[in-house]
Amino acid sequence: MTLSTSTRASALVRRRLVAGVVAGFLGMGAALGSGLTATASAAESTTISSVILGVGANETQRIVTWYSSADTAQKIQLAPTAEIVNGEFPASAVSFDAVGAANTSTTGFNRHATISNLREKTAYSYRVGAEGSWSPTYAFKTQDFEGDYDFLFFGDPQIGSSGDRLKDQAGWEDTLKVATAANPNAELLVSGGDHVESANDEGQWTSFMAPDQLRQYPVVATIGNHDVGGKSYEQHHFTPNTDRTAPYYDNGNPAGTKSGGDYWFVYKDVLFIDINSNSYKLPTDGSNAGDAAHVAYVTDVVNKHGSEAKWKVLVYHHSIYSPASHATDNDNKQRREDFTTAFSNLGIDMVLQGHDHSYSRSYSIKNGQKENPAEKPGAADVFPGPGGVIYVTANSASGSKYYDIKKPDTTGTGIRGNGPDPLDPNKYWYNSVQNQEHVRSYVKVQVRGDKLVLANIRSGTCAAPNASVENGLSCVNTPEGQPVGSIVDNVTVHPFNGDGQSIQVNVPNPAPGEFGWTIDGYNGLVDLGTAQERNGTYFQANGKINPILVSDSRRSLAPWSISANVGDFTDAEKTFSGSYLGWTPYVLDAGAGAEAGAPILSSYDDQGKGLSVSSALGAAAQGHPRGGAKLGADLDLKIPDSIAKGSYRTTLTITALSS
Repeated sequence: MTLSTSTRASALVRRRLVAGVVAGFLGMGAALGSGLTATASAAESTTISSVILGVGANETQRIVTWYSSADTAQKIQLAPTAEIVNGEFPASAVSFDAVGAANTSTTGFNRHATISNLREKTAYSYRVGAEGSWSPTYAFKTQDFEGDYDFLFFGDPQIGSSGDRLKDQAGWEDTLKVATAANPNAELLVSGGDHVESANDEGQWTSFMAPDQLRQYPVVATIGNHDVGGKSYEQHHFTPNTDRTAPYYDNGNPAGTKSGGDYWFVYKDVLFIDINSNSYKLPTDGSNAGDAAHVAYVTDVVNKHGSEAKWKVLVYHHSIYSPASHATDNDNKQRREDFTTAFSNLGIDMVLQGHDHSYSRSYSIKNGQKENPAEKPGAADVFPGPGGVIYVTANSASGSKYYDIKKPDTTGTGIRGNGPDPLDPNKYWYNSVQNQEHVRSYVKVQVRGDKLVLANIRSGTCAAPNASVENGLSCVNTPEGQPVGSIVDNVTVHPFNGDGQSIQVNVPNPAPGEFGWTIDGYNGLVDLGTAQERNGTYFQANGKINPILVSDSRRSLAPWSISANVGDFTDAEKTFSGSYLGWTPYVLDAGAGAEAGAPILSSYDDQGKGLSVSSALGAAAQGHPRGGAKLGADLDLKIPDSIAKGSYRTTLTITALSS
């Protein structure tokens, strides 16, 4: 029987060849094994709560945030789910130390830690806390770190705004359940802000974090105007690459916002930039330093990291092209002046917003104006030119509050205007689509190499859970024709390619390759024949090992070696030392950088240890070429003539080492 194996990273593989002699026969056996043990230590009992999985700085990271009842040393423990046995984490699980402080919005302590060095296409399990005080075990999975993916965008859960926190929670939970069931491989859950009604109400935060999906999919948290009145938002959401200096936080106004900051991250082909739009002007002099600071921040991030992604997506709370109650707010009109030309100049592709509890998708907007006057309302395909930006406002994801669409006014189509669309006078000039049915919905964004595909999808109907409708609000949805999962709006945004032709090719990850060895052909016993008496003083027998085939297709070109040793020769109760066996290795077929090991003499010749200790058959250095080799060795057995007559055997153990 021929046995084969391969090794990746650090590895050790042993197999045994059985030798016998009548002096001698040589054959094949195999052995392979390892063991792991785990230890645990008790710690002070601590209650863990409010665990949430957040996005990291890139695909290989996640940031986990949680609350703790005690100010103790804590960590995240992580392992591939496949290695969890009977709920127990293996000894090989990795840990990431947490940091935190006392909570300022509630009792207890907040903690967060960053998981790093994740592998793609891997299911992971994790828990937080310490020995003796672990949280339940949660799980998430990574996808391919390159190429197409989908993310889901959710508007204002605003738990508590209906007056019934648990009804709001039920709607929020149902939307996440519906959205992830329909899109199980979605890779990010992006928030439009206003997670709760009251910034420091921990009961509302507990309801917001009730859905299990928030521990299974990384959350991209955005701060809304209802989230800024205390520290709870940032104690529940630690975000990557975050600048919390005054212009992005509270503009230096101690009585103003208490959480926030601007942050960014790159996820596959998208550069995400998330800004705290609550911080937009200094109340002391009325200037718009906050907006100017945000523009400077976005500009700096795009200049430094824009080349790392194909698409640039901005996220913030205050919708500047919404269709409902906030459409005419002066602060949003001001943001149009402050933001839109800068966003066009920076090549932003899409802006995701909340705040107005209704759905809208803008025309392609350039420098605060409709880019192409001929673009039709509700167009299924949009081709923005240079500087064209699509602005999206998400409706309520929980049903806690809806705002009704307002009619256009007489302020015209200027940058601050809210006049009618010449192509559809019933809606604002800047919006291609506006919708309000008083049903829950979410936005799905498909990121593709040659387009962004956006869909607004119903996650509910007029029926419960829908707190606002349950409280008496009318509902215009028809469940028969517009059921859960039906599409409100769908558009494909095509990139601008200029006068040339863009050419794209997807290059997959190269196969990692393998290192391994096997016996060449049939692995029969190697017959050393009958030992011959020499000079009346010793016996000698010779033969050859069954050749060893080595293959190495790894891209790492890491060094490798094949070595071997034997035990004692035995025949029932009779025995003699394996040190009497020596060999002369050689390379039969060159390849994979193989070089033969040094000859080893029988201890009869040099009083050494012969093959009773591990000796090199062949090896290759770092950087060797990929390929295969065939290794052989001449065996030389010399034993004193005092050894009793018999048919003796031993085992030759082959060891393969690679890094």
